[in-house]
Amino acid sequence: MDFLTLPQRTTGNRSYGLTSIIDLGMPINELSSYLADYHHLIDFAKIGIGSAYVTPNIKRKIDLYKEFGIKPYCGGTLFEKCYYQNKLVEYKAYLHDLGIHWIEISNGTIDIPLLERLQIISNLQDDFQVIAEVGSKDAEKDMPISVWKEEIHQLLAAGCEYVITEGRDSGTSGIYGKEGNVKSNLIHELCSEIDPTKLIFEAPTPKQQMYFIREIGPNVNVGNVKLHDVLVLEAQRCGLRSETFYLEDVECKLL
Repeated sequence: MDFLTLPQRTTGNRSYGLTSIIDLGMPINELSSYLADYHHLIDFAKIGIGSAYVTPNIKRKIDLYKEFGIKPYCGGTLFEKCYYQNKLVEYKAYLHDLGIHWIEISNGTIDIPLLERLQIISNLQDDFQVIAEVGSKDAEKDMPISVWKEEIHQLLAAGCEYVITEGRDSGTSGIYGKEGNVKSNLIHELCSEIDPTKLIFEAPTPKQQMYFIREIGPNVNVGNVKLHDVLVLEAQRCGLRSETFYLEDVECKLL
């Protein structure tokens, strides 16, 4: 029975308002229990870092996500490892064998020139839906805002479905400072020029998630969400937590 006035949330096979979880080794039986209750709140599942390559029963895990209508993909670190070892042909075959239809292209660990990434994206588009990631995992690297904008614009123009803003699973690099504080000026600048429905903001902690919900709206795309935080995140999006209590009364970019 619905009787509260809450912010309107996107539902079903949504194109924004996305929740993308990070799977860093969830046992498959435990995963099945979580998904049975919360699958309708999850859109993407990233098999984090390069862990897919050493995950037992990875095909069963991928099939389980797909059974619940969730789009699985491998973390960008696995792509970068394959790029570094000149194994992208083998990586494509590996993803096809697993039945994975999404691929992340990143340069968070090694420096892959933008033109090279754009060429890779062009070569992959017939086989995969592409998500790109911008930003470094090195907290010491502070990329100029102009470079963030230029890379995101070019990646979207090249045909990427979404661009992820790097935050790591720790929330301490990329769009965050070393202490986990959001680089708010960077976020405001990005959202002033780029459609936020095409950005996925990595936000592994509830505090970071609440920042993006308050600043951009309940239907902001959020990534690197821990599976056990999915229900709390949805409550936050719906104004059912103290920090987002008055969300339905606030002018947001994304309702």
